Amino acid sequence: MLWSAVILGLLGSFHCVGMCGPIAFMLPVDRQNSTKKVFQIFTYHFGRILAYSIIGLFFGLVGKSLYIFGLQQQLSIGIGILMIIVVLIPTKIFNKYNFSKPIYKLISKVKTGLGQAFKRKTADTFLTIGFLNGFLPCGLVYMAVFASLAMDGALKGSLYMALFGMGTIPLMTSAIYLGKFLNSKVKQRIQKAVPVFVIIIGILFILRGMGLGIPYISPAPVVEMVQGSIDCN
Repeated sequence: MLWSAVILGLLGSFHCVGMCGPIAFMLPVDRQNSTKKVFQIFTYHFGRILAYSIIGLFFGLVGKSLYIFGLQQQLSIGIGILMIIVVLIPTKIFNKYNFSKPIYKLISKVKTGLGQAFKRKTADTFLTIGFLNGFLPCGLVYMAVFASLAMDGALKGSLYMALFGMGTIPLMTSAIYLGKFLNSKVKQRIQKAVPVFVIIIGILFILRGMGLGIPYISPAPVVEMVQGSIDCN
């Protein structure tokens, strides 16, 4: 399922440009020194991926705990259903019920930290901006977090989120260099494709949890595989 993280990040980065684009456009990069500019942008992306990895580590650990209690399959099915439901719920409902309110104070601190980071021009400025940027609320990041929760370990959860972050790099970097280079029609078409892909990922997670014995897509549970091996012997 790890490959889905890269594609989710790649396709979803069109959404990222809309949400986090202003931060990318405002990065105080060196316009005169191209080599220094590349390093600054790399540092910014590294900060984002580091933040995503930490988030994935935490939720992957939660998923591992559920795996120990034998709930991994049910969790995978539940996450898949949740991803599909979230995509199908009209945006107006999300706007009406702000799910970020419980952590509003934390988000305010992140935004304050971002504002202070933009004012400073120290060696760690771009790392700090990227790191704090990674903790800002984003619907697409929530989808990736759901998926990392269904991974069977903290490291896999962290890797999933890191790969998701890497998938956003090409378009986010292009946005820094070229600004708003895509016309609205192209953006709208790609934005429409993102929910479809999220639904496909949701279906894959459901199939994975069902353990139908389909190689790579819905492998049989380990207990069944061991039992089958014993029966054959």
